[in-house]
Amino acid sequence: MRTRDVGKEQLVKEQAVKMLVAEGFEGFSVNKLAKACGISVATLYIYYKDKDDLISSIAIEYAKKMSNTILKGFDPELPFEEGLRVQWRNRYKYMMDNPTEMLLFEQLRSSPFHEKVFTSITDDFKDVMEKFMKNAVAKGEVNKMPLEAYWSVAYAPLYSLVRFHNEGRSIGGKPFVISDKLIWQTFDLVVKALKP
Repeated sequence: MRTRDVGKEQLVKEQAVKMLVAEGFEGFSVNKLAKACGISVATLYIYYKDKDDLISSIAIEYAKKMSNTILKGFDPELPFEEGLRVQWRNRYKYMMDNPTEMLLFEQLRSSPFHEKVFTSITDDFKDVMEKFMKNAVAKGEVNKMPLEAYWSVAYAPLYSLVRFHNEGRSIGGKPFVISDKLIWQTFDLVVKALKP
């Protein structure tokens, strides 16, 4: 049996993500991937059982990487504003450092892989975030609200700014480049909106 080559395996992951983002799930094939990597299709089957296993395994790995990055240095016991700032800093850094992966996650949301990929990271992540919110509510730092409302106010503005940046334009086609100043101005507005 052939052994795994870590360098080839990493190349496969990177090329797969690029191809999935560029061509979508329908246009993606193991044959195209093997050709793009300069390897045989048989080599792919050293790493993955089949096409679905390849896509879900890579997506789960990258989702766990994202989750770990978002939770880095985060403690659910932090005061609300400080904890949210850590979340914004981590999310912003991850999105700016990994724009192709973020596009993959957007595609996954409307794919058959969504459930499998996101349930692989949600338990730990959800527990930490719920504890953070419960602490903030108990301390009177934020009002109790549905998770969806909280997420929409707390994080959607950051994701929108990064999306505008990645597209190079904002609403109406106006050129747009993100700045730290704008990020933290927006953060201040979010905190103000969430505080009682």
